[in-house]
Amino acid sequence: MNGSAFVSLSLTPLLIGIFAAIACALPGNFLVLRRQALIGDAISHVVLPGIVVAFLVTGVIAAWPMMLGAAGAALVAVALIEAVRRLGRIEPGAAMGVIFTAMFAGGVLLLEQTDTSSVHLDVEHALFGNLESLIWLDATGWASLLDPEALAYLPPELMRMAAILVVVSLFTWLLWRPLKLSTFDEGFARTMGIRTGLLGLALVVMAALAAVAAFDAVGSIIVIAMFICPPAAARLMTNRLERQIAWSVFFATLSAVLGYIFAGYGPLWLGLDDAVSAAGMIATVSGLILAVAALAGPCRTRSGAPAEG
Repeated sequence: MNGSAFVSLSLTPLLIGIFAAIACALPGNFLVLRRQALIGDAISHVVLPGIVVAFLVTGVIAAWPMMLGAAGAALVAVALIEAVRRLGRIEPGAAMGVIFTAMFAGGVLLLEQTDTSSVHLDVEHALFGNLESLIWLDATGWASLLDPEALAYLPPELMRMAAILVVVSLFTWLLWRPLKLSTFDEGFARTMGIRTGLLGLALVVMAALAAVAAFDAVGSIIVIAMFICPPAAARLMTNRLERQIAWSVFFATLSAVLGYIFAGYGPLWLGLDDAVSAAGMIATVSGLILAVAALAGPCRTRSGAPAEG
């Protein structure tokens, strides 16, 4: 592939995949250390019906309606979980599993019963996204990166994902010390005057923002994988939080790059005719990286011990 074809066909999908992977991995580090890693999985399930309802009400796929729809779905999920827990007298984990699964299934049914395929919102795109289709047709080569007219036709998902990555990165940087203290010693953090409950809620909100922004482009498969696999693999490489963050960003980037390449060219190298889903391959590569870290990571025998601040 020459430079012109790469910029037009592969640059923007690759960047979107990288931005989405890092945006999910950053809050994922703290969720993994807090033993709340499945919150990312829960978010990816809950947002689907909210996004579908937001589209049916507004008729457009846009960031703010999607965010509001996802937020509304999250509130409904919390209320339903509490109702099931109280009325059914079952443990919270079981109630969460029932509601998250039911809401995701309801979102899938809504997609199947409504005509949303024309805007890339159907069951296939909900699971795998539409990463391969986010190409930059107006690009003519690397010079297009300096051409205002060509830049005006960049896929909107690229700027949306870049903006969310900046927000998540700023959140992590500005609240680094409170996040670190509350993650490793919540009691001590309270004595320091840190509102740990509010901080935990803000962390979940950041995770939700990353999940919703990534949902349209890369689907729920990558969202789930990126919240867990890069941070978990990074945890097996070091006991220092700063290094863990760096490792997770590296693993997220590596997963996106290798997964996108293998999805497009891997089948050809094996003599097959068709490419495979980029989202599915990125998630697969992230899982393989985690497996390698589990087998050879320097901290694999100490993974149950708390990391050092």
